[in-house]
Amino acid sequence: MKYGQFLLNTQVNYTGTYFADTVNGLNHNSVYRYLKHAKMKPSMIWEKTSELLEVSENGYILFDDTVADKDFSFDIELVRNQYSGNAHGLVKGVGIVTCVYYNPKTDRTYALDFRIFAPEVDGKTKLDHVKEILLHLVNSRNLPFRYVLMDSWYATTDMMMTIGKDLGKIYYCPLKSNRLVKEQGSAGEHVPVDSLEWTPDAQGKGRIIHVHKFPQTQLMKLFRFVVSTDRTDYVVTNDLSQNSTTDAQKESAIRWKIEEFHRELKQLTGIEKCQARLERSQRNHICLAIMAWICLKEAALRRGVTAYVQKREPLIQFMTEQWRHPATAFC
Repeated sequence: MKYGQFLLNTQVNYTGTYFADTVNGLNHNSVYRYLKHAKMKPSMIWEKTSELLEVSENGYILFDDTVADKDFSFDIELVRNQYSGNAHGLVKGVGIVTCVYYNPKTDRTYALDFRIFAPEVDGKTKLDHVKEILLHLVNSRNLPFRYVLMDSWYATTDMMMTIGKDLGKIYYCPLKSNRLVKEQGSAGEHVPVDSLEWTPDAQGKGRIIHVHKFPQTQLMKLFRFVVSTDRTDYVVTNDLSQNSTTDAQKESAIRWKIEEFHRELKQLTGIEKCQARLERSQRNHICLAIMAWICLKEAALRRGVTAYVQKREPLIQFMTEQWRHPATAFC
């Protein structure tokens, strides 16, 4: 896996040409051919993670998607205009649906699976990919977990019913402010969630509600988080025994572990940097970048440092050595 080792080693330049320049006897065409013909699959992420995974009956499954920015090229296969949460708008890039596992006892995050969002290729939506991954983890991997966390985009009736009713798991999921709900026992119509009035008791303990288009018997607990003067978040859970807004906010906040995963992928593995045009090359590069992240996190854990320190330390050592023995002296 020389290419994976290259992704771990390189600090700035992630091109195949640079890879070939740093390895004696390696031609850049060899790198191109490897990315073109290798068959890296998402299942390889599980194979690598399973050797390291420490599970918990109270574990969390986290889902989200990210966009590998390819702003300067439509010539790369898989590139399409799609919404990016970071950019708060449409960007050109490769969509990646990711899944990670979080163990609350050890405070560790593990990459489990990913899918490339390419509806023109396989006809699947992001929701299709998430459901496929989730059911595979339950039915084939037998992975123990209790909670599922996801973004509001995935808060569909089908997804939440699958998690709560079919799998018997607990979800915490943000609701958009225009989602229609009504309080338990109310004879009125469903109203936008941001139009509900909140008593101090409801603010502190949450309120039981019914979400529009769900079965009448499917009730949820709604919590309101006042983040700032101009931002209020709403989160629902099927755990009706949850009676603390503070605790519900802590549970929901664990979802940001997958955002940390995406940030580290982009900053430390060059997952966005592959310039190869072929679909297979992009898929191979993305898979190897995630595997490189797994190696990086494990090495950082053993040394008790962050992934950023683990990645940058060789560069710091190089610069320190240059002060002692500069390759080019300042005249």
